Amino acid sequence: MGRKSKAKVLNLYEIMSLYKTEEDVIRYFEGIRWGDKPVCVKCGCDGKITVQKKVGDYWCGDCRGYFNVFTNTPMARSKVDIRKWIYASYTLMTSRKGISSLQLSKEIGVQQRTAWYMLHRLRLVCGEDLQALSGHIEIDETYLGGKEANKHENKKLKAGRGAVGKQAIIGMKVRGGHVRAVPISNTDQHTLQSTIHENITAGSQLFTDDHKGYVGLERLYQHDTVNHSAKEFVNGMAHTNGIESV
Repeated sequence: MGRKSKAKVLNLYEIMSLYKTEEDVIRYFEGIRWGDKPVCVKCGCDGKITVQKKVGDYWCGDCRGYFNVFTNTPMARSKVDIRKWIYASYTLMTSRKGISSLQLSKEIGVQQRTAWYMLHRLRLVCGEDLQALSGHIEIDETYLGGKEANKHENKKLKAGRGAVGKQAIIGMKVRGGHVRAVPISNTDQHTLQSTIHENITAGSQLFTDDHKGYVGLERLYQHDTVNHSAKEFVNGMAHTNGIESV
């Protein structure tokens, strides 16, 4: 038997040389995902598709929705240049010790929190266990970011106190198991509970504090709370000490 030929592995320089514009990247991924004809990623229709003015955007006449080749992928609705996503993907997959969000932000010219979000999304789809969490789960929300008072004068937003300039995060910890942290736009009821529904199996036992955003979870879950505003931190099995430690 003859020796099998090895597929050529492109280095980062060659990849970036091949795809010089966002349109180049879009057409490349369209070829991989659809071939010659776009297919609605929401309903599977391939007949009533209308090309939009923005390169890569389409309208489906069946489900009456917009979509593109990145819909339902980590790059969906991202305002970051698609080529930066390729750079981040390549670096994440080839760096033996990984890459920090701070280092990536410097290399591709984005804010550190944007780089953190990109790496989180990429690691999520690369992970071995992408199933929804289940069991006894502690949930808590927090904000990450430095205090305004500790920032250099030219870095201060001067837009108020509290959560200004910080990234909201919801953390979910299975007792004795996995931990998942998800960046969210804010901590209102709709955002918190939508994220919980996306990540936790219905019927699971949830433990939260008395934040108003968690009111109503008992419709789909077993839900126990601790009243932090009344200095209550443990109520039987109900506490959030594990996720707070994370």
